[in-house]
Parts: sequence; structure tokens; C-alpha cells
Amino acid sequence: MLQPNSQAPEFTSPNQHGTPVSLADHRGAKNVILYFYPKDDTPGCTIEANQFTALAGDFAALDTVVLGVSRDSCASHQAFIAKFGLGVDLLADTDGSLCQRYGVWQEREKNGEKKMGIVRSTFLIDKQGRIVEALYGVTAEGHAAAMLEHIKKLG
Repeated sequence: MLQPNSQAPEFTSPNQHGTPVSLADHRGAKNVILYFYPKDDTPGCTIEANQFTALAGDFAALDTVVLGVSRDSCASHQAFIAKFGLGVDLLADTDGSLCQRYGVWQEREKNGEKKMGIVRSTFLIDKQGRIVEALYGVTAEGHAAAMLEHIKKLG
């Protein structure tokens, strides 16, 4: 698992429009909230995405871009955004390489059955590409507001 004060792994993944988005795009200009969620249009993931959307202006005012990541396709992300009017970019990590680099692809147990999946996790990356927070196994409800408080402490 990644730790605070380490360099964030570089990435380039397509957003919902198929446009490549890289961590390097924001270096020196923006902090990045990179949040990983299991699946588009599921209850917890919808709560999280809606709450990040509700605070999108607050994050932008603090020079912070919010990027959601799942293994869903660009088309799935487009449908999810359209259905709920989401205001954050969603990256399509269809091959799982980004999930692997950030250590969020883990064995999970649900109803007594073990299988691999995305552990809901969030990384706060500063303008220099350094991990400030690495949070694994987060709860969707209230998480966006908590991350906004972390950003405010960056100064």
C-alpha cells in the first residue's frame, strides 16, 4: 500500500470522453484527489460521486481537481455522469493497471465469498506529485467533505 510523503505513481487513463488524463497534467498547478470506487451506478459509489460533485466548486477554489477511477468503460462513465449530473471526471481503468499501481485491487470478502475487487480508497496528491493522504477502505458517506477539510489544511 502507498504511504504519505511518497511520490504518487504516474498514470494516464482515459476520462469519460476518452480523453487521456495524466497526473503530470496537474503537476505544479493543481492538487489532485484521486478516488477509487468499485462500480458505476451502485449505491455507495453514487453517494460518493454526488457528494464530490456537490463540493466541486469548493475543491476548484482550492486549486484541486477531483478524479474518480473504476474499471468501468468510458461509455459506462458517460451514462453514470448523465444519470446523476455528476461534475467530476471519471477515469476508465479497464485493464486495472492504475488500480494495481495504487494498491486498491485487493481480495475482498462479501457474503462469505472471496473475490478480487476495488477497495474504496482515496489519495490526496499535492501539486508536486507527493502523496499527502493515502486512505484505504473509506466509507462513501461524508467522505468528500472530509477530503475538503484535508485540502484546506494544505494551505
